[in-house]
Amino acid sequence: MSWIDFLLPYDFSPVTVIGFTAVLVMYLTGVRRLPAGRRPGPLRVGTFLLGLGMSYAVMQTRFDYYAQYMFFVHRGQHLVLHHLGPFLIALSNPLPVIGYWRHRIPEGVRRRFKPLGSFYRFLQHPLVASVLFVGLIYLWLWPSIHFDAMLNRDLYWIMNWSMLLDGLLFWWLMLDPRSPARSSALGYGKRILVLALVALPQLVLGAWIVFAHGSVYDVYEVCGRAWPIAPETDQLLGGLLTWIPPAMMSILGILLMLRRLMNDGRSDAKHLDNSPSEGAPIS
Repeated sequence: MSWIDFLLPYDFSPVTVIGFTAVLVMYLTGVRRLPAGRRPGPLRVGTFLLGLGMSYAVMQTRFDYYAQYMFFVHRGQHLVLHHLGPFLIALSNPLPVIGYWRHRIPEGVRRRFKPLGSFYRFLQHPLVASVLFVGLIYLWLWPSIHFDAMLNRDLYWIMNWSMLLDGLLFWWLMLDPRSPARSSALGYGKRILVLALVALPQLVLGAWIVFAHGSVYDVYEVCGRAWPIAPETDQLLGGLLTWIPPAMMSILGILLMLRRLMNDGRSDAKHLDNSPSEGAPIS
């Protein structure tokens, strides 16, 4: 198989291709039209494009074929859609670009979609976001539901898109670049607590898959596997991908929050040092 063949969609989805293309065009156009002082640097643009490209690749290349016929590749697919891709997109802080397009939406259209703001704030509540983030993993890995999702094309696409969209919502809440002291962003302590709590159920689920006796996901026996790998090995690798990398992502997120907390503390201390003391003349 050539690289061209690998990059072509295995199961072409117009919605997916149009959606990713629209986001890409809007982002690059927004970056180009922003004033120089507000324009994201090459590292941030590259981080966004990497996250977007990884998410597209696991959905609309030959990778998707192997994800449908190998359990551990499927787990790698969801690792990208629910963790790596959204993490990189949120880390790149696309807020300036989003703000550019938001101000160019007609007022009438914005007013029509205003009720969605309340729903978005509900989804971004820490408890709701945590339950959704972990709950969707458990839902799609429930053996009977997983069996149906892998055999039903529409349900399969709902599964993948729900993982991607939920990942974007969760990691945006966790990696929101705004300082909690100067905005309505979630506090760093709460973010660290949420990241630690969502890691535990994923550890339990991954360990259960790794140490399960017999085949848990029979759909790969029914449809056949893309490569001649023993079912036990396939399940073991899939369990490890469910167990270890998501926990490492939480640890990485916690380290980033600790770094931001320290930087904010230094900024506040510097601001206090530079501010005039009580009774001192202001020059």
